[in-house]
Amino acid sequence: MFTAIPKGSTKQENYDILLSHLDHYIVRDEALITTLSNLAAYLNYFLDDINWVGFYLYDGEKLFLGPFQGLPACTLIQLGSGVCGNAAKDQKSYVVPDVDAFPGHIACDGASKSEIVIPILVKDKLWGVLDIDSPSLARFDDTDRVHLEKVVRKLVDIAL
Repeated sequence: MFTAIPKGSTKQENYDILLSHLDHYIVRDEALITTLSNLAAYLNYFLDDINWVGFYLYDGEKLFLGPFQGLPACTLIQLGSGVCGNAAKDQKSYVVPDVDAFPGHIACDGASKSEIVIPILVKDKLWGVLDIDSPSLARFDDTDRVHLEKVVRKLVDIAL
């Protein structure tokens, strides 16, 4: 059962708290679908001003929808398509302040205005991406990127 964790008053404080409790939500030897589902819910709790958070998983050809929090989403994304597909293809994080200015953006939720995507690499091979959207322009910055990359590294180290 989830017990509410008091949140901080700044983004940095919230990331510090989020990371300090992360071991409770990424569990070795637990069903991966369970870990990803709880991690999406945990991130949704801690990240203010977001409207979607979840995972797209790589099947060797394309990304397919995994556990998430938010409205129903696109189910398949080709590598090189949209923010997720480009982050996966390039195997690097993307911080997009205005999704409408991103060439080829895939609009799963028309309310989304900014996005961050963190690739998930296991032994230097693409496994999937963590995708987070916000209804606000320029919601994400380097602070988000650095800390969400830490979340993904912890996921890889413990569960994958």
